[in-house]
Amino acid sequence: MKPAFDLKALLASSNVRQLGGPILIILILSMMVLPLPPFVLDLMFTFNIAVSVMVMLVAMYTRKPLDFSVFPTVLLVTTLLRLSLNVASTRVVLLEGHTGPDAAGKVIEAFGHFLVGGNTAVGIVVFIILTVINFVVITKGAGRIAEVGARFTLDAMPGKQMAIDADLNAGLIDEKEAKRRRAETAQEADFYGAMDGASKFVRGDAVAGILILLINVVGGLFVGVLQHNMEPAQAANNYTLLTIGDGLVAQLPALIISVAAGLVVSRVGDEGDMSTQVAGQVFSNPQVMVLTAAILGILGLIPGMPNFVFLLLAGGLAYMAWRIAKRPAQVAADDAPAAAPPPAPENQEASWSDVAPVDVLGLEVGYRLIPMVDKGQEGELLKRIRGLRKKFARDIGFLAAPVHIRDNLELKPNAYRIMLKGVEVGNGSAYPGQFMAINPGRVTGPLSGRETTDPAFGLPAQWVDAGQREQAHAFGYTVVDASTVVATHLNHLILTHAAELLGRTETQALLDHVAKESPKLVEDLVPKLLPLAAVQRVLQNLLDEGVNIRDMRTIIEVLAEHAPRIQDALELSSRVRQALGRAILQGLFPGNGEIQVMALDPGLERVLMQAVGGGQDAAIEPGLADALLRETANVCQRLEDAGVPAVLLVPAPLRWLLSRFLRRSVPTLKVIANSEVPETRLIRVAAIISAHA
Repeated sequence: MKPAFDLKALLASSNVRQLGGPILIILILSMMVLPLPPFVLDLMFTFNIAVSVMVMLVAMYTRKPLDFSVFPTVLLVTTLLRLSLNVASTRVVLLEGHTGPDAAGKVIEAFGHFLVGGNTAVGIVVFIILTVINFVVITKGAGRIAEVGARFTLDAMPGKQMAIDADLNAGLIDEKEAKRRRAETAQEADFYGAMDGASKFVRGDAVAGILILLINVVGGLFVGVLQHNMEPAQAANNYTLLTIGDGLVAQLPALIISVAAGLVVSRVGDEGDMSTQVAGQVFSNPQVMVLTAAILGILGLIPGMPNFVFLLLAGGLAYMAWRIAKRPAQVAADDAPAAAPPPAPENQEASWSDVAPVDVLGLEVGYRLIPMVDKGQEGELLKRIRGLRKKFARDIGFLAAPVHIRDNLELKPNAYRIMLKGVEVGNGSAYPGQFMAINPGRVTGPLSGRETTDPAFGLPAQWVDAGQREQAHAFGYTVVDASTVVATHLNHLILTHAAELLGRTETQALLDHVAKESPKLVEDLVPKLLPLAAVQRVLQNLLDEGVNIRDMRTIIEVLAEHAPRIQDALELSSRVRQALGRAILQGLFPGNGEIQVMALDPGLERVLMQAVGGGQDAAIEPGLADALLRETANVCQRLEDAGVPAVLLVPAPLRWLLSRFLRRSVPTLKVIANSEVPETRLIRVAAIISAHA
C-alpha cells in the first residue's frame, strides 16, 4: 500500500526550491522574537558574512546588471537578516553580558577583542568609520547611480521601443526576438527602479546600526549596574566591547553588500566580467605603467621617503610594462609563419586557379567599420544582413546570393561600398558608436552634429553622439545606429536590383523548390514548352517592375497555358501580370476599396497608340516625350504629397512602353494595364495627364 505522505518524493520535487524563500523569511523574522543560544548566533553571523561575500563575487562576475536582476530582493533579505541578528544579539548581550566577553558567542568576542585589541575607544572609532564609509560614500553613490539610471532608462524606453518596431518592420529581427527585446527593455527599467528603492534599505540599516550601538551601551550600563550590581567601569567595559563586536560583525557584511550594489549599478557594457574589464582597460597600456613606475621611482629616491617600498613597486610596474609591450610582438612573430604564404616559384605558369570569380553581392568596409562585420566580435551588422536575406526571400520569392564582406584599406576609415557583380552600386559612411538622426520633414528643432544624407532614400540627416539620441527622438527625428544605416542601404539596393540577382542558378533552384510540391507542373513547362532562359527572363521582367514572384504556382500555370502559342518573353510577362493583377493591386492599394489612379488624356492616348502601332519597340517623338515626362513628374509629386500612391492606368498595349520610359525619371511610379485590374475593384481617376509637344 502506498503511504499517504511520501517525504522523499516531496524533497525530490522542484517545490522545495519554491518553499526555500518563505522558510528563510520566516526564520529571519523568528530570530527577532525567539532567544538564540550563542552557538546559533555564531553560526548565523558566519552565514551572514558568507552570503555577503558570495553576493559581492557574483556582482563582480556579472557581465551586465540584468544578469543579476534578483539583486534588489537579495539586498532586502540580507538587510533584514542583519537587523534580525542585531536584535537577537542585543537580547543575548543584555541578558548574559555580565558573565564575560564570550556571553554572545565566539564571533562577537573575536570582533570585539581581536580586531580592535579589546580597546573600546578604538572599537567605537572603527565602527563609526565603517558606518560613515558605508552610509556617506558607497551607499549614497550607488543610490545616486541607480536613481539616474532609472530616470534615463524610463526616458529612453519610447525610443528603444520605436527602434525595436523599426527593426521588426524592416525584417532585421523576427517577432520572437522583438518580444524578447521589449521584455528586456521593460525589465531594465524595473531593475533600476527597484535598485533606487532598495538602496534605501542599506542606508536605513546604517542608521539603525548606530542607534543599536547607542541603545546597547546605555542599556548595558543600566542592566549591569542596577540589575547585576557591577561596577560602572566593569559594566561599561563588558557591555561596550560586546556591543562593538556585535556592531562590527554586522557592519562588515553591510559594507560588502553595499560594495556589491555599487558594482552592479556602475557596470557599463557587457564585454566581460569586471576583472577582465579592469585588467583590459587599466593595465593594458604599457606607456601609462612606465610613467607611473618613473614617478614612483623618483619619489623613492627622495631622502626620508620609504625608499624600499617605492622602488619595489616601481620595479614591479616597469617589469609588467615590459611584459605587456613584448606580448604583441611575440604574437605577431608566432603568427607570421602561418600567415605568410610560401613563395611561389618564379617560373610557375598561370593557371585557372588565378581567375577569381566575381561575387554577386559584396560589401566592402573601411577599417573602422570592421568591428561591425567581425564575427569574432559579434558584429551587429552580420545579424542584420542575415535578417535581410530572410526577409527578402519571404517578400520577393527567391533566395538571393549571400553577401560577401571584406575590408578594403583603399576606402576611407568610415566608408563602405556595396558591389553588384563587381560593380559599385552604392556607397556611404557610417560612424560606429554614433547615431544617424534622419529628418523626415516634420522635426521641431535643430541638432548639432555632422551633416550628411541618408544613403538609402536621400533624406537630410545628421550623425549625432549617443547623448543626443533622446533629444533627437523628442524633436521628431528618426534615429538609427550605424549598423542599421548600412543594413537599410543594402536592403534598398537589393530590392532595387532584384531582377539582376535572379540568375540562371537562382532560377533553377527556385524551380527545384517548387518541384518538391508540384513536380508535374514544373516538368510540363521546363524544358518541354519553355527553356530555362525564357522563364528566367519572364521572372526578371516581373521583378524589374517591383512585382514579387512568391506565387510561382500561378506563374508556372500561366506560362504553361500560353507557351505553346507565345514564346516572346514580354508578351508572356504581360499574361502573367494579368493573372497576378489582384496581388499587384493589393500591394499598391491594400484592402478591397476603390483605387485612385492617374489616367492619360484621350488625345494623348490616341497619339501614343498610333506611335506604338501594336509593336513593343516603338518610340515616342522627342518633344512629346519631354512634355510627357514633365507632366507625369508634376502629377506624381502632387499625389504623393497628398498621400496617394503614384499609379498610372493605361491600355494594355501601352503599359510596357510607358513603364520602361517613365520609370527612369519617376522611380516611384507604377504603371498598370486595364486588364490587370480585378472587376471587383472600383476605379477613381485622381488626375489626368495631358502633354502637348
